[in-house]
Amino acid sequence: MNFPDILASLIHDMKNSLGLVINTIDDLGQEMQDQENPKLGTLQHEARRLNSNLITLLSLYKIDKGQLTPNIEEIDVEQFLYEISVDNQTTANNMGITVSYESEEGLVGYFDEWLMRSVINSLIGNGLRYTSSQILIHAEFVDDYLVLSIDDDGNGFPQSMIEAQSTQKQKKPQQGETQLGHYFASLVAHMHSNGEREGFIKLANNQRLGGGNFSIWLP
Repeated sequence: MNFPDILASLIHDMKNSLGLVINTIDDLGQEMQDQENPKLGTLQHEARRLNSNLITLLSLYKIDKGQLTPNIEEIDVEQFLYEISVDNQTTANNMGITVSYESEEGLVGYFDEWLMRSVINSLIGNGLRYTSSQILIHAEFVDDYLVLSIDDDGNGFPQSMIEAQSTQKQKKPQQGETQLGHYFASLVAHMHSNGEREGFIKLANNQRLGGGNFSIWLP
């Protein structure tokens, strides 16, 4: 067994242990659900963020080894976004932040549910660090693409990131969790294709909530 395989095995064990910690924290949150607790919210957020990073690292390892390919299914998009908003609402509430979603009724998409859930949860976790009070998950069809967007009401992305995205596309990140999350999102988007069209990501500012807007375009 080589070092990358050993590291992947250790990350998997860490992820399982962290899952138990997160479940315990969530149970505490349920017991204190009538009280807004910023410290508990921070603890929940950091634990989930670490878990999301471990999932991302394991997924990147499996993609690199050719062990992970998208399982494309027909997905009820509104239900999908509802479940994601519920998964993140307790942590957000304890941080004084609301998570909401918008989708056309009856909207159907074709994508790997697990991969896209991992990507969006990672993006929401990152958004909780920078938003002021709101995060919105939105779905719509644009130019024959299903567009899944995460908006916040923070200060938005640095202009340098907006300008650089056209030249970086699937470039590997140099440093930082944000770059790792964006690289993972871009990689997963590119894994979804329809004929000659591939998925891609876009970064923008001043969209629905006035802050940052991260969108994933799936053909």
